[in-house]
Amino acid sequence: MFRFEDPAVLGLLLLLPVLFWARYGRGRGSSAIRYSAVADVLAAGGSGRWARMVPPVLRGLALAAFVIALARPQSGVATENVLTEGIDIIMVLDVSSSMLAEDLEPNRLEAAKTVATDFVAGRRNDRLGLVAFAGQAFTQAPLTFDYSVVQSLVGELDVGMIEDGTAVGMGLATAVKRLQASPAESRVVVLLTDGRSNRGEIGPVTAAQVAQALGIRVYTIGAGSRGTAPVPVPDGFGGTRYANMQVDIDEPTLQEVADLTGGRYFRATDTESLAAIYAEIDELERTEIEVENFTQYSEEFPLPLAVGFLLLMVELALSHTVLRRLP
Repeated sequence: MFRFEDPAVLGLLLLLPVLFWARYGRGRGSSAIRYSAVADVLAAGGSGRWARMVPPVLRGLALAAFVIALARPQSGVATENVLTEGIDIIMVLDVSSSMLAEDLEPNRLEAAKTVATDFVAGRRNDRLGLVAFAGQAFTQAPLTFDYSVVQSLVGELDVGMIEDGTAVGMGLATAVKRLQASPAESRVVVLLTDGRSNRGEIGPVTAAQVAQALGIRVYTIGAGSRGTAPVPVPDGFGGTRYANMQVDIDEPTLQEVADLTGGRYFRATDTESLAAIYAEIDELERTEIEVENFTQYSEEFPLPLAVGFLLLMVELALSHTVLRRLP
């Protein structure tokens, strides 16, 4: 950051052209002297008209530098201190085989990854984490401020990386365990699935009760159209065919999980609605961040002051040597 402590002083710069014109711009009467040895005069150091203007120009620039120094230029470095904590959020994403259904474009998993990545990019001062689940649940990213790492790990999620199945309760329980020791005032889980829980030692409602006891809010998202959806399946000859399968989202359980913890349940039937859901959660989970701004300024006037003195010295030196004027 750059500023002048006394910017009004810069108004003196407007007087310099006026003074220059008053001193050198008006026509001046010429005078003549009689001298018998013209060659001696020429050898004494005459100069062209442009050369005669060098000293006054240097003097004007020196005065301009002095004015700038008098205005006290300052450069500053701004810093800020965040006085309140953000939110700790863990995203829980289903990576079971049914997430390959193409009722969302290009499929449920890729759509979920895209909007989750955008969600991460929109956060400020919040710690984010990532849990993936299918037949089991794993923490892909612990709570961190390194959003680029979280985005990278979201992009690496894929069907088949975990044993197939839908352990919704285990996914939620893993996220709750990660948030249990968090000191943040607001702790949130965003859980997305496209099916109903059929694996795991802990059920979704049980995990939600633990989250409720710990004051953790859970937003649940059911991803999938209503009715049937095209799902790629092996055709037995090394290729792939599509089969229309019934969309089976356990909405009552997802609604109960959200209600128990003070969150909300959403249904995403297409890519656009899924993006809108994450945008709504993004707005719901915002905290007022109190920030103190500090700017420390350092004086920069020595530089123009030194430049002014240097120009003045050059002007004096030239005026008394190569550009001296005869009386």
